[in-house]
Amino acid sequence: MLWRWLCTGIRACANACHRPFVSLACGASKRALLAGASSLLIAALPPLQPAQAQQVQTLQIADPFIELHTGPGRGYPVFHVIERGRQVVLIARRTDWFLLRTDRGIEGWTPREQLLATLQPDGRRMTLNEFSRDNYLQRRWQGGVMGGDFGGASLVSAFAGWHFTEQFAIEASASHVLGEFSDGYALTLGLVHVFSPQRRLSPYFTLGTGLIRTDPKSTLVRPERRDDQLAYVGAGLQLYLTRRFMLRSEYRNNIVFTDRDDNEEVREWKYLGFAFFL
Repeated sequence: MLWRWLCTGIRACANACHRPFVSLACGASKRALLAGASSLLIAALPPLQPAQAQQVQTLQIADPFIELHTGPGRGYPVFHVIERGRQVVLIARRTDWFLLRTDRGIEGWTPREQLLATLQPDGRRMTLNEFSRDNYLQRRWQGGVMGGDFGGASLVSAFAGWHFTEQFAIEASASHVLGEFSDGYALTLGLVHVFSPQRRLSPYFTLGTGLIRTDPKSTLVRPERRDDQLAYVGAGLQLYLTRRFMLRSEYRNNIVFTDRDDNEEVREWKYLGFAFFL
């Protein structure tokens, strides 16, 4: 049914000439787009994480000493040194840096390589649950933000997906289109097929359907707001970076089913997106 729907729309739009988003967004709209994308990107970054499984871990220093920094990075100065045999408590983690508290109540950050030189209460070396390619292949949930072009207008989009196999996922997206003469809001739901999930750079195919609302900006005579159904087919690339993070790029061909005699075809380019998985 979906393919018949798509084919009918594609044939109908071959002679279509009206496209509601053909104008590029104005400078103010582009600045708003960038600000919105930046806010979504910051919100998507993982926060400071508590120690493994929310459990406080007590460790013993096995190296001659461990250095504590004032912050999670090499640029932060060393302010304290813990000698061999002393005990510390692991409080939290941020990327490859760990927040420790000494038996004297002093808190500071140490890098991953120094934390691995500590002993657990049973005398074994400290081990860490690291994210790897295996975690990437076994992921179930992922989400992110993307930016690009929708029929000549600026686009910002957020998406979330659930992988029910390594190759197939159900993905939902919410998009905001910023045009000079009209804005748009779209909600879509579709199927994603990743062709080579074991590769670092994987192509994928997607198809789905959704709704789009067109909100004209006319000031003289207020045109009617339109709510239309759409269907799309598309393809993209996703690049696994490291740990939980990926980059994505995607193209979609949208068919908007209007209440007029002809439908509309809109090309959508999501040039670059940032994604993370759980």
